[in-house]
Amino acid sequence: MRLILMGPPGAGKGTQAKVIATHFSIPAISTGDIFRANVAGRTELGREAQRYMDAGEYVPDEVTNAMVRDRLGLPDCRPGFLLDGYPRTLAQVDELDGMLKDLDVALDAVVVLTADLDELVARLLQRAHVEGRADDTEEVIRRRQEVYAEQTEPLIKVYEERGMVVSVDGMGEIDVVSHRIFNELEQLTA
Repeated sequence: MRLILMGPPGAGKGTQAKVIATHFSIPAISTGDIFRANVAGRTELGREAQRYMDAGEYVPDEVTNAMVRDRLGLPDCRPGFLLDGYPRTLAQVDELDGMLKDLDVALDAVVVLTADLDELVARLLQRAHVEGRADDTEEVIRRRQEVYAEQTEPLIKVYEERGMVVSVDGMGEIDVVSHRIFNELEQLTA
């Protein structure tokens, strides 16, 4: 199974990515985790990524594309993968299309988690408090939501035109949302 998981920040992508990856025995590839690891390691890439992340902006495509290309080329991705947080822009869709063509594989579906904006902001503020995420202020969270609406929502239309989108309500208990996702994917692949 080769999937993309999309949805606004705070919709539960990271949580659901782990569940889906375990269910299908595929790696969950999260650009957010890669960025945070580089920031924590104080790498050159991490310092560059931190500037954008602190402002609620996305890390530039060329940096992200190179990381994703390398990751998809690893042997554990051959049977399948789940991309969480990539692609985020129309240019990245084109880049991913090229990567998949080079690897001679195709996507099975794009799972889009949906959620209410105010609930997402409240959820992210709570997470920031619990996890001590200094970058998750309300202003930055709302800016991330705006950037998502401007840059990422248009990708959903591209994948809808390809007949690949599975839209799932991302609000509710983790196992309930997971069940919704698996039901939709079963219908798509049936």
